[in-house]
Amino acid sequence: MTRRLHADLPAPALGGAGTVITHGHFGRPFLVFPSERGRPWDFENNGMVDAVRPLLDAGRVKLYCVDSYDAGSWANHELPLEARARQHGNYEAWIHDTVLPFIYADCGGPLGVGTLGVSMGAFHALTFALRRADLFPLALCLSGNYDPASWRGWGERGDAAYFTNPTDFVPNLNGEHLDWLRARLSVLLVVGQGRWEDSTGALPSTCAMAGLLAAKGIPCELDVWGHDVPHDWPSWCTQLAHHLPRFC
Repeated sequence: MTRRLHADLPAPALGGAGTVITHGHFGRPFLVFPSERGRPWDFENNGMVDAVRPLLDAGRVKLYCVDSYDAGSWANHELPLEARARQHGNYEAWIHDTVLPFIYADCGGPLGVGTLGVSMGAFHALTFALRRADLFPLALCLSGNYDPASWRGWGERGDAAYFTNPTDFVPNLNGEHLDWLRARLSVLLVVGQGRWEDSTGALPSTCAMAGLLAAKGIPCELDVWGHDVPHDWPSWCTQLAHHLPRFC
């Protein structure tokens, strides 16, 4: 049976503790972000873990499913966009300072960790990888909207909002840093054309982001599924089972 480990890690800046659920005993590690306001058991409860069970059982992959902090940041519509971005910084610090050391300890030392997410989790997967490709050299992103300014955003936009919005900062990447990203990072963007993929903004945003990354020469694969593929867990289970074996 595939190992399942539940751990509550300290997260004082997030209001207490954050949970990480580990699936798998060996293999390439992936940091897994849930959908908006999601919890770390959502992947398991919605069939995503079972969809890649053969990879887990074979020791090819390990999934580290984390809590979201969207309710305190991007999904808190009472805050202006800049304040939401600053709140997201607390979540980013928890991932970097607490979750990553936990993953490294579980894997026997530091190594590149892939990111994986669905819906808003896909935004996190891409943004974490773009901002810290030294830590996250691979991002697998399913049905994401990559422009926080489109999420009922309001208020002045400052540096925090800019540097956590890939739709804003990717077009301005240049110089040695861009060269380094081109050599370091690989991105997979997947989206369907069925129900809710357009109304959530995932379909147009995914296609637009693929264009932005391609224009900068950052390795990116775009995979657009059919009109019978909605923005929902069964789609993501099928897409993950299809793509993940190539990366582990």
